[in-house]
Amino acid sequence: MIRKNLEVVLAAPRGFCAGVERAIAIVEKALQKFGPPVYVRHEIVHNKYVVEDLQKRGAIFVDEVDQIPEGAVTIFSAHGVSDKVEKDAKERNLPVIDATCPLVTKVHLEAKKHEKYQKEIILIGHEGHPEVEGTAGRVKQKVVLVSSPEDVKKITVKNPNNLAYVTQTTLSVDDTTNIINALKQRFPNIQGPSTKDICYATQNRQNAVKLLAKEVDLILVIGSVNSSNSNRLRDLGESMGVSSYLIDGAQGIQMKWLQNISKIGITAGASAPEILIDETLRFLDNYFSIAVRTLEGIEENVRFKLPALLD
Repeated sequence: MIRKNLEVVLAAPRGFCAGVERAIAIVEKALQKFGPPVYVRHEIVHNKYVVEDLQKRGAIFVDEVDQIPEGAVTIFSAHGVSDKVEKDAKERNLPVIDATCPLVTKVHLEAKKHEKYQKEIILIGHEGHPEVEGTAGRVKQKVVLVSSPEDVKKITVKNPNNLAYVTQTTLSVDDTTNIINALKQRFPNIQGPSTKDICYATQNRQNAVKLLAKEVDLILVIGSVNSSNSNRLRDLGESMGVSSYLIDGAQGIQMKWLQNISKIGITAGASAPEILIDETLRFLDNYFSIAVRTLEGIEENVRFKLPALLD
């Protein structure tokens, strides 16, 4: 039987960012240095494959630090934690290794700076996301959370002339810009960056999907359902009129999606490993005669240092 031709276009950049690479390396090196088990508060990064792989090697993922035995090696996830979590860990004598992404730490410091100058803080982000909880918990005041321009219309603030905002790092650049514009329109004196707090990797992967969407009939985004930046990539493809699906890996592909498709685009969220791309290509190669090419894109050279304890 003659197999149908399928052109596969890979986005660039895609997959792991420097913050994710650093966080995973921290768990791996902690396991090597201290031996299993090591305990990680929340998933180290939002990717099912990565979490399951580290579990096999001896990492134990918990919801809160009170589930960790006293004195056990403890790692905070890449998404960051609140002051309270840090305090709770100290009170339980847990030796902590902090895998918070440096770009998330930067947002924490911005929030603290705004609080120091007695500004009321608006946090642009998604309710319940670990990064949002961590950032909100780095200041003593209650922050105002907004997730859309519509939210901006509804919020109540104490002094409209004394406001500042910070943002979750993994949002859609376009959506965040719309929210910032809505904030500036309603509160002209509000302070904060443009979209600087959207991390470089999130921006680069979104820009790559915009290019991808111009060339293909369908986009597969490899990433887990709880990965914010992966969801934004899928949303972006859809917003550009291209059918886009978020999958954990090759096993998530439904063959009906590929009917009448001659050119497919593939990308991966910042917490998805390249091995999942390779598996997806092998899956497609079982059913189609595939030709693979990679779009030209920004080459990322960012590297973050490991904590001195593990370096």
